[in-house]
Amino acid sequence: MGVKRLCRIILIVFQFITTYTYKIIKILCYDSFFNLLCLSFDKRNFIIIKMQRSVQIKEVKDVVIRFSGDSGDGMQLTGTIFSNLSAIFGNEIATFPDYPAEIRAPQGTLSGVSGFQVHLGNKVFNSGDKTDVLVAMNPAALKVNAKYLKSDSVIVIDLDSFTKRDLDKALFRTDDPFSELGLTTQQVIAEPITTLTRNSLADFDMDLKTRVRSKNMFALGLVCWLFNRPLDVANHMLSSKFAKKPILAQANLKVLTDGFNYGQNQDMSISTYRVDTINKEKGYYMDVNGNTATAYGLIAASEKSGKPLFLGSYPITPATDILHELVKFKQLGVKAIQAEDEIAGICTAIGASFAGSLAATSTSGPGLALKSEAIGLAVMAELPLVVIDVQRGGPSTGLPTKTEQTDLRQALYGRNGESPIVVIAASGPTDCFDMAYWASKIALEHITPVILLTDGYIGNGASAWRIPDLDTYPEIVPHDVSQYKGEDWKSALRDNQNYARYWAAAGLEGYTHRIGGLEKDYNTGAISTDPDNHQKMVDVRQAKIDKIADYIPELQIIGNPESELLVVGWGGTYGHIRDAVERMNDEGKNVAYIHFQFINPMPKNAVSILKKYKKVIVAEQNNGQLANYLLGKVPGLQLNQFNKVNGQPFVVSELVEAFTQQLEEK
Repeated sequence: MGVKRLCRIILIVFQFITTYTYKIIKILCYDSFFNLLCLSFDKRNFIIIKMQRSVQIKEVKDVVIRFSGDSGDGMQLTGTIFSNLSAIFGNEIATFPDYPAEIRAPQGTLSGVSGFQVHLGNKVFNSGDKTDVLVAMNPAALKVNAKYLKSDSVIVIDLDSFTKRDLDKALFRTDDPFSELGLTTQQVIAEPITTLTRNSLADFDMDLKTRVRSKNMFALGLVCWLFNRPLDVANHMLSSKFAKKPILAQANLKVLTDGFNYGQNQDMSISTYRVDTINKEKGYYMDVNGNTATAYGLIAASEKSGKPLFLGSYPITPATDILHELVKFKQLGVKAIQAEDEIAGICTAIGASFAGSLAATSTSGPGLALKSEAIGLAVMAELPLVVIDVQRGGPSTGLPTKTEQTDLRQALYGRNGESPIVVIAASGPTDCFDMAYWASKIALEHITPVILLTDGYIGNGASAWRIPDLDTYPEIVPHDVSQYKGEDWKSALRDNQNYARYWAAAGLEGYTHRIGGLEKDYNTGAISTDPDNHQKMVDVRQAKIDKIADYIPELQIIGNPESELLVVGWGGTYGHIRDAVERMNDEGKNVAYIHFQFINPMPKNAVSILKKYKKVIVAEQNNGQLANYLLGKVPGLQLNQFNKVNGQPFVVSELVEAFTQQLEEK
């Protein structure tokens, strides 16, 4: 007997039954197309028959969600809560906040679109390329993000924000934005989110504008339903965020719940998702972005070395959060000063280094340029100093909220004279902790400035981070006067093994000395203009940096070491390149990969690895700065390049295409 015929018989039977009963009955039957037949009866025996699609659950290994709208729509908060929620439920996550440079662009315009992308799954290296689900709170958000959609993406829109006026602001030519953008195969959930939010808060003593601001929570509730996410954790996060404003907390919690229930109760004709989880190592985890992890790495190094931490900085996008984070830790002896400008920021840090502190300064590309003379002073005076450069689009003011890798050449060479310096780079948000720790360790143990390069993508992006046990981290033994075992100390005295001078805090009794920006005598430390002495000092400062290669980890080859093609990357592009290489290896295309975290000096095995491969391709978000550096360091090296400088992270599919083409080239 066919399922549909059976349903008709059931309907006739229940029509007969309702002649004698006033009870409300609901019967659910499924046909072969997963259609749901709902038979419900009211007290007057009136039969309501509704055909609707049952909710299927789609099992996926990973998924990419992007929340997008105006800067005032709360997309960053919405994305952060959802990513935290996913991490707690056992997903690996990587996030990418993408916000406009304008403080508040005209509402509904293309230049004002703010986005937050989260990639979650059981094996996540980056924030993802194409999106599986897009929440577009207005037509501008839809238009800006259309290029990132898959053919079967789910699009959630606020119908109330898709009026003729809204479409005009987003420069649509027709009243059908989906057809105009060629979005004909995607699944659309179009609901009046603003109206539903207003209705949800009708009984709250709040003005209309304040009620409407909560519409991002209704959208979040819909997405939580779509991904089968319980609301308990999200409720706790909102309660904590609005703890000082109980009415806002209650309002957002109600709207969030109503959004979830709306998805649960409506006929969406769409499948929900269940994302694979992983069994993580036991421990305490937190969702951390790169800037916060950098701040924590500096604090950890301070604790490990016994040297108080000092940060002298000036606010600049996208590095300011490091300063914001460190001011919270006065109880750990951290001193953080917001100086009047970039030059003052680094000069206060140099003063703190003279005084015996673990000194640091944070900035972005334009600020690094302003700090260059002071960095030269730290090189000449041989003082420990950590300079953090969170790279952004340039030159000049450039693209202040977008990401690039265009400061490498400036970090390596952007000073007058022969001014060698240690340059290292973090590869991801959580790696910022380790590399800030390493930068501090090298600075304190080798008495030298260190530039740590991160970038806007990993500085603002976040991942789930297991809070580490500091006992497992290497010791930091500052090369100060406590390590000197001889007599008649002088500021010029050096360790014969690593060429580092012995660091004495200014004012330390018995260790009076004078150091500054003028050249010093190799033996006495007094000012010297002797040509031979200057040559010797130039050589020894370079030798000190070169010697650090003995103290840093060697490069690790990812993939098949016997491959014909070697892919080379550095810094925050790690996740995208790693993903591309693994996809190729899974397809049987053997590719090897090395990623530079320590750039100057290079790891000791770098030259031998680079010379081993017939084909080498360097992928970076600039016009070839690492590639040119390697050509100068490795005689006879031949390489190809993949370069893209558009302010956005790499696209994995483009990397795969470029690497495959290089591999197959005769």
